Amino acid sequence: MTEQPKPHKVRELDPRTLRGLAHPLRMRLLTSLSRDGPATASQLAARLGESSGATSYHLRQLAEYGFVEDDPERGKGRERWWRPAQQGIHTDADLMNDRTPEVRGALSILLHEYATLRAQEVSTWIATRHEWSQGWVEASDLSDFSLDLTPDQALELRDKVHELMESYRLLAPQEGTADAMKVRVHSALFPTRPTD
Repeated sequence: MTEQPKPHKVRELDPRTLRGLAHPLRMRLLTSLSRDGPATASQLAARLGESSGATSYHLRQLAEYGFVEDDPERGKGRERWWRPAQQGIHTDADLMNDRTPEVRGALSILLHEYATLRAQEVSTWIATRHEWSQGWVEASDLSDFSLDLTPDQALELRDKVHELMESYRLLAPQEGTADAMKVRVHSALFPTRPTD
């Protein structure tokens, strides 16, 4: 019998939690915990090149807003291990369209930091691809597409891409499968204006 994957818990942002997350170091901390697994503030400081005082403070802030939690399976004595409290973050249309200056500013920080983190991931892949097996090099992809669509068609495309990604979550190989790795799939869909 195949073990069913755990439900993928996604956190819906609201104006309050958005302001709690919209800080570059907090986003980097949450990203590191999500991608690299549970860690202490000291371990995260070493991973990210920050002071443990800064990582401790911002981890407590993330916990206050419900983005991270204690990992009870790890840690002995005073050693506090952290893990993400969810596997994803979602911003709905209401939040994206909020005209409050504080919300718009926080959303701008969040989106720019996401773009920066994604660009860093792609740059790291390009710089290290020679270290990977031929299979992984051939399976990788850096593509872009330009399509003429209406907003409704773009929304349909976005939903189909998300549905396809979620279907692969169910196909996750068992732990210990040879050559199985966590992969990152970046998706960006947005309109552009012609250049003069």
